[in-house]
Amino acid sequence: MPLFSGVLYVWGIMILSVEELDQEIKKRRTFAIISHPDAGKTTLTEKLLLYGGAIHLAGSIKSRKTQRHAVSDWMEIEKQRGISVTSSVLQFDYAGYRINILDTPGHQDFSEDTYRTLMAVDSAVMIIDVAKGVEAQTKKLFKVCKQRGIPIFTFVNKLDRYGKAPLDLMDELENVLGIRSYPMNWPIGIDGKYKGVYDRQKKMIELFDDDTTHGQKARTSVTGTLEDPKFAALLGEDIHQSLVEDIELLDTAGEPFDLDKVAAGELTPMFFGSAMTNFGVQNFLEEYLHLAPPPAPRNSSDGIIQPDDEHFSAFVFKIQANMNPAHRDRLAFIRICSGKFERGMSVYHHKTDKMIKLSQPQQFLAQDRQIIDEAYPGDIIGLFDPGIFGIGDTLCDASHKFDFADFPVFPPEKFARVQAKDTMKRKQFVKGIEQLTQEGAIQLFQQPGAGMESYIVGTVGTLQFEVLEYRLKNEYGVDLLMQLQPFEVARWLAFEDGSEVVPASLKGIDRGMFVHDRHENPVLLVNNEWALGWIVDNNPGLELYHVPMDKKEA
Repeated sequence: MPLFSGVLYVWGIMILSVEELDQEIKKRRTFAIISHPDAGKTTLTEKLLLYGGAIHLAGSIKSRKTQRHAVSDWMEIEKQRGISVTSSVLQFDYAGYRINILDTPGHQDFSEDTYRTLMAVDSAVMIIDVAKGVEAQTKKLFKVCKQRGIPIFTFVNKLDRYGKAPLDLMDELENVLGIRSYPMNWPIGIDGKYKGVYDRQKKMIELFDDDTTHGQKARTSVTGTLEDPKFAALLGEDIHQSLVEDIELLDTAGEPFDLDKVAAGELTPMFFGSAMTNFGVQNFLEEYLHLAPPPAPRNSSDGIIQPDDEHFSAFVFKIQANMNPAHRDRLAFIRICSGKFERGMSVYHHKTDKMIKLSQPQQFLAQDRQIIDEAYPGDIIGLFDPGIFGIGDTLCDASHKFDFADFPVFPPEKFARVQAKDTMKRKQFVKGIEQLTQEGAIQLFQQPGAGMESYIVGTVGTLQFEVLEYRLKNEYGVDLLMQLQPFEVARWLAFEDGSEVVPASLKGIDRGMFVHDRHENPVLLVNNEWALGWIVDNNPGLELYHVPMDKKEA
């Protein structure tokens, strides 16, 4: 069995060596960008693509004059509303790294999609609006990252506007989120009129030229040392002296940099800049790639799965239909966890207990895609899905079968009865509803005896109903009749003794609505927790769960 240049050949088939697999793993950086709505998340994503060379001209999601939209906002409704409603996958190479960015919805109504996306990343970039500081949705997403042990990097955005003082923002991160910060760079100038940044690692000043392209092209700059009299003259005595004092204060009284604390989620590297005007973006990108972790091990039913395990493994974290309306296709997004992916390979699908062939693998720049032949741990790829994949499914080598840890399930809080306005469109209506349910965009319930003419749809937020209505009309040609329901609490039901849950035997069932989920599990919808408590008190032995029975451990 000859060995040439570290590559193993078996019966003429090339097998990647351990060393080469390890090199590919170390090159990968897979991260999500999280923030409160309107903090500049999608704009920063696009500017990273600009500096990474993936695009040559950045557009603004709010630019009415040019009618350009963010690369990552590919849905028509996103372009019209100027918001992200679904996670996008963006991949490009920069400075020897393979970068996988997952741009997530910022709006809380789409937090389920964001939570699932966070299962597929190795770190997160948290954007803070310099004027608003830590906001409500930022707190929620930070908590999820903290629970998952995801290292967090902070980008303080919109330095082209007036905002809070940098030291005040550092205090806010510690007091509100409970995490210490280490500024990797420091803004130079006066509030809202910053001229550049000071790189604390390189001990270099970077002053940016005026932005004459409205953020559409990379920004030019000049660099030098803090001691260089030329920069003292350029900045002016007051600003230069203030910078010297700030750096001295940070170096003597600030938190020392500790990469182990970053990895443990106890310390966040902090960057200052403006995504809109390309201020400090390249500095952030290069430092992040240097500091961020490569693909991490994953928990499974067979213990910890290491990225450099030679056996292939991956999991499905997102299903998306109709990314290309012309093809009406459905894609399953998978995160590769170990081994090497090769186009056309056959793998074991844990849910169906069958071998399946992975054909038409694709990588993405939002909705633009290309067929690929191979991929490695940390990479995100899309697979053509004939309807067999589900969120959380495990794919692995048949010689090493296991199941990755379950995805979190969140109970819906908003409900509506939906049906097709035109009864002749019932087939398209059912198909569209089923498709969006499989994507995880909605949760589907049915009243006993109601038939398939109408469904009860559950969501985390009311804005999801607007997206549901829009997509059914534009992707399936179905106009909806929608009636919002007064319920805000959903609980899955079971009896301690395992006996069947019969609605007629339950006291107080008329205080809510009895439905079944897609797997025929009994579910109770009620207006509030008080009504729920009354039903529990008056039905001995009845147990209630926030999630379906088979997800109780999630």
